[in-house]
Amino acid sequence: MSAASGLAPRTGPLALSAVAAIAEIRGGHLSPLDVVDAAIDRIEATDAAINAIPVRCFEAARSEARRLMERRAGGEDWPLLCGLPLAVKDNTDVAGVPTSGGSALAARPAPDVSNPAVDRLQRNGAIVVGKSNLSELGGANTTNALFGATRNPFFPALTSGGSSGGSAAALAAHQVHLGHGNDVGGSLRTPAAFCGVAGLRPTPGLVPRKPLSDPFDTVFVEGPMARTIPDLALMLDAMAGFHPPDLLSREQPASFRNAAAQPGWAGRIAVSEDLDLLPVDPEIRSGFRGAIDRLQRAGCQMSETAPDITGLPRVIRALRGLAYLASWGRLWPQSRDRFTPEVASDMAHGESLSARDIAAAMEQRAAIYRRMQDFFTDFDILICPTTQVAPFPVEIMWPAEIEGTASESYIDWIMITYVWSILGCPALAVPAGRDQAGMPVSLQLVGPPHSEGRLISFAARIEQALSSRP
Repeated sequence: MSAASGLAPRTGPLALSAVAAIAEIRGGHLSPLDVVDAAIDRIEATDAAINAIPVRCFEAARSEARRLMERRAGGEDWPLLCGLPLAVKDNTDVAGVPTSGGSALAARPAPDVSNPAVDRLQRNGAIVVGKSNLSELGGANTTNALFGATRNPFFPALTSGGSSGGSAAALAAHQVHLGHGNDVGGSLRTPAAFCGVAGLRPTPGLVPRKPLSDPFDTVFVEGPMARTIPDLALMLDAMAGFHPPDLLSREQPASFRNAAAQPGWAGRIAVSEDLDLLPVDPEIRSGFRGAIDRLQRAGCQMSETAPDITGLPRVIRALRGLAYLASWGRLWPQSRDRFTPEVASDMAHGESLSARDIAAAMEQRAAIYRRMQDFFTDFDILICPTTQVAPFPVEIMWPAEIEGTASESYIDWIMITYVWSILGCPALAVPAGRDQAGMPVSLQLVGPPHSEGRLISFAARIEQALSSRP
């Protein structure tokens, strides 16, 4: 940890990667109770400074660790994740733990069963030690009326991003080995970028989703967060799979761990600082270009280009408003004052749309999707920044301007992630070192639908290249 974080140095099992910790458990040098106790100690020692894990289930976690050890002593093999501690975003059900959603509107009592992705992780040996903080009902800054703000582990005066900011901060602070999140406009990738960890938005259907108010939605996804690419691939293997109630669900393809174990440059790489469309702050451009220069020196060949996504931001605003109204319309407008101003604005925008407006947005998205598909017949992967701005003060909900361009709404600063969500593309935030100010640099790798294996293999090669001396 940076001295700026004020956090105690990491030691013990939590200093290990998830893959290394599993090897130690399988080798008999650590136990699940060792790693769970280490996570609990670390959370208690550091969370007052960052507020990443406001809901805790420590005794249940210890009981589950002991149960795994008893089963192993009885002759069973260790499950895939061997009892590694996991943080679950607090809009997602974990059996026996209340779900808050960061809002009194979304809070509900402890369920009897976990949501599908979390259930798969638990069946594969992950142990939930707590629920991680999140944005209130939406947004990209992790703060809410119930638990307050989550701070950046490296610079506590700044935001961790959102909405899966608690999981990203917990990972960066070495409180847990694995972090669960979900993503609409960038909620897995933005906090991963701000906190210097990896976060994957998978193709819809790869990871089973929690029950949605709109089961036909193609934007909301669940996904993994981790400190390294092999750890992320391991977690993805543990949470992906077919779940019949999710109509987008599909069988898991070949092992993502194998993809991470075979790092390599993809054949045709496109690179763009701004997608020829979006404002990007100079410090982000500088950090991004520095990382790209290092990759080129390491042998990665790239072409400066991007798909034509003209008009997509307007489409996103329309479809977001429509989706939010569909999700929360039962409480609108009689509970308007209980929504954040940002989400209320989305709801009001959705309410203002005409049938012709909605039809036009859908038609334009389809046209841009076809252009994106054509682009990915010429290129295997696109690299762009994960964020348009650097972490900003935690008290600010969203930046008023970017590179001199005034923000029209609170989602303008996450358009560089949102465009891939609305098109159904997998997108992976990859840590790429630090800039001159000590801020994490992140590369966003984007591919066509169902290209996660290729993204992970390429990300593993990037991790190799950027971990070596320049």
